[in-house]
Amino acid sequence: MGGALEWSLLAVIVAAAYPIVGYPLVLSAIALLRPRPVRRGEWTPSVTILVPAYNEAACIAGTIENKLALDYPAERLEITVVSDASEDGTDDIVRRYADRGVKLLRTAVRQGKAAALNEAIRHANGEIVVFSDANSTFAVDAVRRMVENFTDPRVGYVTGNLQYLHGEEASGRGSGAYMRYENWLRRIETRVDSVIGVNGGVDAMRRRLYAAVPADQITDFVLPLRVIAAGFRVVFDERVHSSERANQELGSEFRMRVRVALRALRGLVYMRQALNVVRAPLPAFCIFSHKILRYLSFLFLAGALIINAILAARNPSYIPLLLLQVAFYALALLGLTRNLPGALRRLTALPTYFLVSNVAFGIAALRFARGDVVATWRPRAG
Repeated sequence: MGGALEWSLLAVIVAAAYPIVGYPLVLSAIALLRPRPVRRGEWTPSVTILVPAYNEAACIAGTIENKLALDYPAERLEITVVSDASEDGTDDIVRRYADRGVKLLRTAVRQGKAAALNEAIRHANGEIVVFSDANSTFAVDAVRRMVENFTDPRVGYVTGNLQYLHGEEASGRGSGAYMRYENWLRRIETRVDSVIGVNGGVDAMRRRLYAAVPADQITDFVLPLRVIAAGFRVVFDERVHSSERANQELGSEFRMRVRVALRALRGLVYMRQALNVVRAPLPAFCIFSHKILRYLSFLFLAGALIINAILAARNPSYIPLLLLQVAFYALALLGLTRNLPGALRRLTALPTYFLVSNVAFGIAALRFARGDVVATWRPRAG
């Protein structure tokens, strides 16, 4: 029995660590053996920037000003804000920019981002469609850099380098660290073939590859997988910079993590053909490693703690590992305390964000199992 438990402990530890450490190492080895560089070149196709918005009166003017100031030929650029039945004056603010060429599309009933983009794409004239969050600030050359990737005929989708602006709070520091890790992983995935997870708020794709996404699906997940299924690449360009304010409230970040994970799980079911290892072995391997195992990590982490506790009760040599786990989770829980001194906030930020994210994955899995559907979103808190 002891032997079986020991092997079980090793298995769950490896399963928890693999998507974070093992998967990038495997991809790095593949990239060394068979690199796939992106062939970029200068190009100025017609571009439509789509900005889905719901009650974004506080930031929509700044976002529009940012897009109007981009270093891209004005006659080749179209900016459209898609208001998902906003109620806070967002639409009135957008209308003030009509004389500068900014278009407003408003849905009569709130249906969510997918439905809003499906409607907007019907009116888009650009050969390339760029997606921006309502609170995203693009670098002045972001669109120019993005479209350079499409001179490579195999590239169908591009995601950029999103950075979160934050203070000392756990939600901000944690989300910032998470995004830096994700961008590092996307660089490796791009060297191998295609990125599995995209930012959504600083992305671009060939308009002809867009097909309507069901309202209950997550466009940031479904669209890239469709592009891959169509035989094109999804790539990350670290030169394309964009920034957003991070959630200042951990509760808001937690709810967002639950929502994103739940919709991603539904997206995996909807795009289950992408997991066919016979037809597409590399994408299936990447989806399983990057997404599925990561969303199941809450099970592996809980299993590691429980099995370790049982073994430690029988064999004192397992006590140090148990204490290490307990200390990590104690730090994470301490980080939930308000008004911590600065040094403690910094020390607890990553453990707290890690714990909150995995609890969110667990709740999302439960909601997925009972058939919950989430189509709409809320603006970030902060």
